[in-house]
Amino acid sequence: MKPVLLLNVVGLTAKALAKMPRLSRLAAGGWSSELATVLPAVTCTVQSTMLTGLAPAQHGIVGNGWYFRELGDVFLWRQHNKLVTGENIWEAARRQHPGYSAGNLCWWYAMGMSTDITVTPRPVYHADGRKSPDAYIRPPELHDELVGSYGDFPLFQYWGPTAAIRSSEWIVNSTRHVMRNQSPDLLMAYLPHLDYDLQRFGPDSPQAALAASRLDSAIAPLLDDAEASGYAVIVVSEYGIEEAHTPVDINRALRREGLLEVYVQDGKEQLDPWTSRAFAVADHQVAHVYVSDPADLERAAALLRGLEGVDEVLDREAQARYGLDHERSGELVVTAEPGAWFTYYFWLDDDRAPEYARGVDIHRKPGYDPAELFFDPSDKLARAKAGLNLVKKKLGLRYAMSTVPLDATHVRGTHGRLPDTADGTPLIIGSAQQIPASVEALLKTGRQVPAAAVKDLVLQTQGLFRF
Repeated sequence: MKPVLLLNVVGLTAKALAKMPRLSRLAAGGWSSELATVLPAVTCTVQSTMLTGLAPAQHGIVGNGWYFRELGDVFLWRQHNKLVTGENIWEAARRQHPGYSAGNLCWWYAMGMSTDITVTPRPVYHADGRKSPDAYIRPPELHDELVGSYGDFPLFQYWGPTAAIRSSEWIVNSTRHVMRNQSPDLLMAYLPHLDYDLQRFGPDSPQAALAASRLDSAIAPLLDDAEASGYAVIVVSEYGIEEAHTPVDINRALRREGLLEVYVQDGKEQLDPWTSRAFAVADHQVAHVYVSDPADLERAAALLRGLEGVDEVLDREAQARYGLDHERSGELVVTAEPGAWFTYYFWLDDDRAPEYARGVDIHRKPGYDPAELFFDPSDKLARAKAGLNLVKKKLGLRYAMSTVPLDATHVRGTHGRLPDTADGTPLIIGSAQQIPASVEALLKTGRQVPAAAVKDLVLQTQGLFRF
């Protein structure tokens, strides 16, 4: 059986590939195609589609987060694999090959995942409120191996204003370690580096080209190891990143219409999902809008259709056209026009913004916040404050990060809607000289490889199933 390295180079498009000579060499020696992603084209949804072969309406991951109606709260970036419905690649393989082994380094929903090897970011939350970098790693002995060899998981370079190549380098080094020492039949790794400067500065920026070049250099040793170890390589991307120029304050519009409510604590406003008639969980260029009373549906839909930057407003019937009609989805799903994206902001006065708004706090914010990639340009001491907080952390003192801008116009790249151009379309690349039959048929007709076909493609490459 042929082992496979399934490498998720998020944000990979033809434009980025042109700056990546090592990855281009892999494509030239094998095959490549555009990948037909799903709506919403965001990490958790697309990854779940690739691993299960199912649409969001079937696997249930309708975004990077949603409103958990049974709990009355919005949660993004949950980690447990039981949230995903469907049979994963390695589970399907084990039905035919009981000894099949799999390793996952940083693909999402890793907690409780049935892989043999798991590595996923998992900070230490201390009793006094401090947070320290770490990862959940199993088997347990692998934790000390990886940390002893490559240092603590670089959490603060994985996301936030200091996000940088170091996090992807750590994942590459750890993937090479697992390949050398465990050699699982399926080895999956997620590399986030293209997400950072493409969102900060836009996909056409010099910083984007440099990010692609640096990531290519980091990937090269892993690709060399895979070739030497007899691994087939399949490289996927979840989405392409397009230029962003129009932030859309969807929750502020709902609030001004009297549909969204807040409550106040310590002089700061908090989203009140329990009493709001309608509110949005903003997720890049897609927002799930939850409407508690059916009588308010048309009112909310009319408001959203008239909002500048909105492309489509999808009710349940329209959601079915995109395979997104799941009970976790909002009663309405809104997509942005090209270049537009949705903020989660619900306050009308920045002085009343909740404390978490100015920090990197992905689990408390009721929506995605790409402004977390920036130090606040209006605060000349923002970087110095961050450095002081690092000193406090090392001394074991509590601290609050307050460095993130509340001005969404700093964001220059976005994703989430289905792409309109080749520049925004993700790629899939395979190392095999022999193109799998399912891919060959698509390429001959000029069609894209669907994200849902990745599962079958891996199994076919390994010779376990024929399609």
